[in-house]
Order: sequence, then structure tokens, then C-alpha cells
Amino acid sequence: MTVFIETMATAPSQPPAGSAPWDVKRSVNGRHLVRQFLPWLGGLLLLSLVAWGLWPKPVIIETGVAARGPLTVRVSEEGKTRVRNRYVVAAPIAGKMRRVLLKAGDEVVAGETLLTTIEPQASPLLDPRARVQAEAVVSMHEASRKQAVETLEARRTALKLAEGDRDRVRAVQRQGSISATDRDRAEGDAAMRAAEVRAAEFALQVIDYELAQARANLERPETLGVGNLIEVKSPVSGRLLKVMQESETVVVPGTPILEVGDPADLEIEAEILSRDAVAIHPGDAVDVEQWGGEDPLKGRVRRVEPAGFTKISALGVEEQRVIVLSDLVDTPDMAKRLGDRFRVEVRVAIWRADDVLIVPAGALFREGNAWKTYVLRGGRARQTAIGVGHSDGRLTEILTGLQAGDEVLLHPPDTVSDGTRVKKRE
Repeated sequence: MTVFIETMATAPSQPPAGSAPWDVKRSVNGRHLVRQFLPWLGGLLLLSLVAWGLWPKPVIIETGVAARGPLTVRVSEEGKTRVRNRYVVAAPIAGKMRRVLLKAGDEVVAGETLLTTIEPQASPLLDPRARVQAEAVVSMHEASRKQAVETLEARRTALKLAEGDRDRVRAVQRQGSISATDRDRAEGDAAMRAAEVRAAEFALQVIDYELAQARANLERPETLGVGNLIEVKSPVSGRLLKVMQESETVVVPGTPILEVGDPADLEIEAEILSRDAVAIHPGDAVDVEQWGGEDPLKGRVRRVEPAGFTKISALGVEEQRVIVLSDLVDTPDMAKRLGDRFRVEVRVAIWRADDVLIVPAGALFREGNAWKTYVLRGGRARQTAIGVGHSDGRLTEILTGLQAGDEVLLHPPDTVSDGTRVKKRE
């Protein structure tokens, strides 16, 4: 009985009279409303997810702080060590040079260490035509000698006659029967004949020397001997830097053989761009890095050469460079292992201030001719125009636009603009 009543309570109401059964309207309940609004709720949730995904997120950035401190501007360039005074030993004469037994790095003593010996070049052999000509020259000088001998005999005979006349004039003069003029004439004639004899003797000596020279051209003397070897010794004390000609060979005067110097007396040579060399002066502080040790070496600029030269860079660009020479100061023991032509990196200080406002150089960028940076304020990047001064490549002097303690963005990406939400990298 109870079941029947519940069934009747839940049964649909009867349709009104005159209507079809299928026109009956179903009653609206809660389950039907949920099914009706469920697609709208899904769409709304999907739109919320898309909006959340498209909503701009903060850009992850790194920051630096503007602070006051010292700043030193340096010019950096690759350099190399070199011996201050180097000597190239060359062949003094032409001949056959003996093999050099010394090696690069051996110690040498000035005036004592024998570097090499040179055997003078032997006389060249004469071809048949040259020999006939040389023999004819010898015959000519022999005939000239005979002529000079005859001339000398004639001069001596004339001298005897002049001396006889002079003696007779002197004997007659004692008796007072000859004038002073005749006496002077006889004395002068004898003196002239004596001078002619001496001249003939000298002419004969000249002919003898010429004859000896002509006969020497026909001979081929032996050059090998103790007295014929030329010894080449070291001009200074130090070490051999380079052996340019080691093997035995024939050399001509001026052929470079060895290079000698003192590796303990080093200087630093750097090829600086001319626009940077203008700001460098003798006495400027120098830091020598990348030399093989942990701590940089200290040095001073000694000379800035007045003449530049053109050098092609690795990119094929012509550059005007100037050689800057520096001396090391208080060289440590490990640095004494440096030798000639060792590579180093030179940093020359051209400007210094002890108290300036500085920021990392990576926080600055240019827009046209103006320098700008992004300052972190309230979680957003604010573009700020600034005035810059000196820079050493890592830190830059700020003249206007920032204050000490301002936090700036380092290397901001292209997605950052004025007002962009940013977040510091953890």
C-alpha cells in the first residue's frame, strides 16, 4: 500500500483534456540544470586557463649595484719579452766556416768563448786564358825591372861624375881661382844626381813589389794551417739566443752566424694601437699578465716609440700601431725563467680615480648617441638615461642619472622594456 502511494506521487501529472500525450511538459529539477550549465562551466574554465597562460610573466634577470669605489682605466694588448741588448755575430771574412758546436742556451764569456773558426777562402784556379795573361804580366814586370836596373846604373855613373866635378871645384876654391857661382853650380849638380839615384832605387823597389804580386797570381798557396784560421769569439758575456748557421759551410763577409745576449736583462715589447698609445707616457704603471704565474708582474713604461707602423689584423683590417717598451720591477724568482720572445699580456694604466660612482659595464646600452640603463624599482624595469665617463671594460664611471645603491639590470634581454615586470634570478 505504501509503495503504491509513492508511485502515484512521483507519476507525472495527467495531460489536460484535448492535448496529445507527447505534448506533456516535463518538470524542471536540479539534475537537469547541472547538465545544462556544465558545457558553459567547462568553456569558462578553458578560457581562464588560456588567459592565465597568456598573461605576461616576470622576466628572469641578473642585477648589479651602483657603488662608489676606485677605478683604473688600462690599455690591454698582447706583448712579448725580448733581450734588451742582443748581438749578431757575423763572419768577418769570406771562407769555409767550421761547424758550430755550441747550442742555444749555452753560456758564453766575452773574449774567451770560441764560437767558430773560419778558414780563409783559397785563391781561385786560373783558366788557360787567365794564366797566359798572368804570365804576360810577369814578363812585363821583369822587363820593367831590367829597365829600372839600367836606369839606376846610369844615375849612379852620372852621380860619380858630378861628385868628381864638385871635388875639383872645392880643391880649386882653396886657391881662390874660381868664383862662388861655379862652386854653387857644382854642388847643386852633385846633389841633383844623388837625388836621381835615390829615385831610381825606389823605382826599382816598386818594380820588385809589382813583380812579386804578378808571380803570386800564378801560385795557389795552401790556406789550411794554424796561422791561417780565423777564430770568432763571443763579443759579450751571456747566453746563445739563436744559432742561425750551425753546419759547416762557405760564408761571405757579413753572414750572420750566432745571436748572443743576456736573458736576465729583459724588456717587454707591446704593439699598441696608435689612438691608445697617445694616452701612454713614460713612467706609467704596467701589469704583466698571462706570463705563466698566478700573480701579475709589475713594470713601468720606459719608452713610447715616436714612429708607428701598419699591421694587418686577423680580420684583415689595416691598423696603425706603436711599439711601447716597458721594464720589469722587482722580478720574482719564477719570472726569471722568462726568456726571449715569450708571450705575455700587457695592461698599461692610463687613468685612475679613488672615489667614483661605478656600475658593471654590462648594464649599459646605447640608443642613438645616448647611454641608458634599466633600474630595478618595485619589481619593474625602469629605463633611465645616464651620463658615463671612463671605463676599463668591466666597470664604468657614472656621471649623472644614478645614485649609489641603485640596482641595475645586467645584460637585459630584448624582451625587457620600460615598465616590464622582472624577477631576479635566484
